[in-house]
Amino acid sequence: MAMQYIVRLFGTMSAFALSGCASPFDVPTHARSSVTNTMPANASALGSIYRVVDDQQPELVLDSTPESYIQYALFHSPKAEQAYQQSRASAERLPQLAALPDPRLNFGFFLNEVETRVGPQQAKVGIQQTFPWIGKLRDRQDAGAKQALAIWYQYQGVLLRIAEQVNIALADLSYLDATIQITQDNKALLTSIEEVVRVKYRVGTGSHPQLIRVQLELAQLDDRLIQLRAIRPVHVATLNSILSRSPEAKVQSNLQLSQHLVSQSAEELAQRAMTSNPILQTNIMRIEQSRIETQLARKDGYPDLTVGLEYIVTDEAANPSITESGDDPIMLTFGINLPIWREKYDAKVRQSIANRLSQTRQLDSDANTIAADIYKAWFEHTDAARRVALYQDSLIPKAQESLSASLVAFRTGQADFLDLLDTQRTLLEFGIQAQRAQAEQTKALATLNRLVGTHVITTPTNKGMQP
Repeated sequence: MAMQYIVRLFGTMSAFALSGCASPFDVPTHARSSVTNTMPANASALGSIYRVVDDQQPELVLDSTPESYIQYALFHSPKAEQAYQQSRASAERLPQLAALPDPRLNFGFFLNEVETRVGPQQAKVGIQQTFPWIGKLRDRQDAGAKQALAIWYQYQGVLLRIAEQVNIALADLSYLDATIQITQDNKALLTSIEEVVRVKYRVGTGSHPQLIRVQLELAQLDDRLIQLRAIRPVHVATLNSILSRSPEAKVQSNLQLSQHLVSQSAEELAQRAMTSNPILQTNIMRIEQSRIETQLARKDGYPDLTVGLEYIVTDEAANPSITESGDDPIMLTFGINLPIWREKYDAKVRQSIANRLSQTRQLDSDANTIAADIYKAWFEHTDAARRVALYQDSLIPKAQESLSASLVAFRTGQADFLDLLDTQRTLLEFGIQAQRAQAEQTKALATLNRLVGTHVITTPTNKGMQP
């Protein structure tokens, strides 16, 4: 008999569990899916913005273009992967926030049977489901979606930062290689001058101090080359750290960093950043999250409804002829929680309001800082472009012309030796300064791309940055 009661008890329990608990206050399915409509234009759904980490990553080959290095860094950087996993984790919270609380199943056996007219009651089983107040689930999911978007924008900011770091490292390395090449070319030129001085010294038209002076200049160039070549592994290690490679991994020296000039003004870029900078968009999402949390905090002060069913297992009555003998009663129950401790709910509302005000002030502060940084980077970029044009279009050609004339005049004895050395040294410095300006132009553009939050509009120039 006891086994029969247990079978009936668990059969009833399974029926309740499988029947489901749809909430009249729950968010409709179409409303849940509409939350992802707030995603940026380049992501149709929250899950579509993420890489599938289980898929095999494409084989990336590093060539002489910065794009290949950026792609390699984005696929291999631990920081990018960390930010991606954080963003993915925030997206996985949305189904949790949209779900009802778990139903509660309870059952018990009467130690002393309760004798009733229709028979003794043996045991009972019940199931209860709590339904949050109208709109609570929707607000929780909306707040979670804003939080997921904020973390997604943080992820985009990490990618932009990595791209900037790669461009800066490549610009520094390319500047170094160009400087080494220019120094080598000047050393070759100075070596030819030394041969002229040596010949003139042998025939008696030159002086020994002139020969010593040119040899000292060559020694200084040798020392500079030693320093430049010694520091190259440091720049290579810096680039490899961004690429998540071994510090000793080789990086080719024929990098092709084309020069581009920004086509928009600093004011236009600052305005564009207000809608595309990841930091500002993160703050906006945080503000929206706090606003929704304020609504949710107010609704937390309203009671939740709990609906339950209880099934009582009843044995046959002592007199089987009694009507409804052995029938199992079913009872529908309702209950609500009593949110009477109002201070904690009022404090929660005040907390969410304070958070929203704090995020608003943070947005204003970040907007001011980013706008100022854009103006600074824009000036550095355009000023560097101006210096590149000045050196390559005017100063370097004139210095080369002056050096050629000085060499001819020195060979014929019509020019002073010190003037020749000064002209050669000036040409060397002009070449290095031009390469430095090109590197600064590239680095400032990379910073602008990060600050604006997307690629800024540029026009290519004919000033290539090649060693």
